[in-house]
Amino acid sequence: MAIEQLPDGVQLGVSPLSWTNEVLDDLGGETPLETCLSHARANGYEGVELGRKFPRDPCLLRNTLASHKLELVTGWYSGFLAERDVSAEMVAVEPHAKLLRDVGAKIIVYGPVGKMAPGAPLDLPMNERLVLDGGAVDSYGARLAEFTQRLEGEYGLTLAYHHHLMMVAETFDEISSIIDRARCGLLLDTGHAHAAGFEYTRLIERFGDLIRHIHLKDVRSERMEQVRDQNLSFNTAVRMGMFTVPGDGDIDFAPLATYVKTSGYQGWMVVEAEQDPSLAEAEPEAATRRAFDHVTTLFGKSA
Repeated sequence: MAIEQLPDGVQLGVSPLSWTNEVLDDLGGETPLETCLSHARANGYEGVELGRKFPRDPCLLRNTLASHKLELVTGWYSGFLAERDVSAEMVAVEPHAKLLRDVGAKIIVYGPVGKMAPGAPLDLPMNERLVLDGGAVDSYGARLAEFTQRLEGEYGLTLAYHHHLMMVAETFDEISSIIDRARCGLLLDTGHAHAAGFEYTRLIERFGDLIRHIHLKDVRSERMEQVRDQNLSFNTAVRMGMFTVPGDGDIDFAPLATYVKTSGYQGWMVVEAEQDPSLAEAEPEAATRRAFDHVTTLFGKSA
């Protein structure tokens, strides 16, 4: 059943990150998938993104989600187009793309992990991120554009490029340079924009017509400032609770709601917060319920 406060064609989902972290195995590692799906549905969400505890057999995944009356929204793909050619990337993405297609997802989230710092980059200080030089951006954008077209042609999937801390596209200028060249779909992540030092509304103003997917993530600014001042790592920021669900931090989501209501955006918004689920402030069932209420209340107001 559609959420009545949302415009037609707009759906609200939730990421399993509130229950089980994808990188830090100890954060929610003991939490069964059943818990995540039961909470998600009970709190009113219509779908979930793929997580590490989900089955990869399409029939089993469809049945698992159907038993909770949830849809598969999309799933993250770690992309290396900054380092390899399109043909190699198409080979690497094939199992993931087939799974998304076969379970009914229309979007694939492209996480630009290529050119991250070596080793365990999310454990390194924030200022040690590697970046693309000016000449490399042109060829990278061209490969990304071709990859986008091939995904659409071969799998019927729309690419949504995820700007992300510590990855190829973190700052507003980096994101703009890449999207200007590739003209691919963009994933708007409110939290990653705020933590990278710019207002997410700048992406709406510049690339509103290319936004294909939305992550609703909040940020506790005082913890973000501590992370930046002390040059801490991304994973340390997660453990400190820098990120949280909408309504628990300092981001104003009203402009986002206005954009969705007035632009004709069609697709998913997904509540996402990388937190330690053992902390009282981040207890998943309660946190995602607060987020659902915060978001739907925003959309219940006039534009």
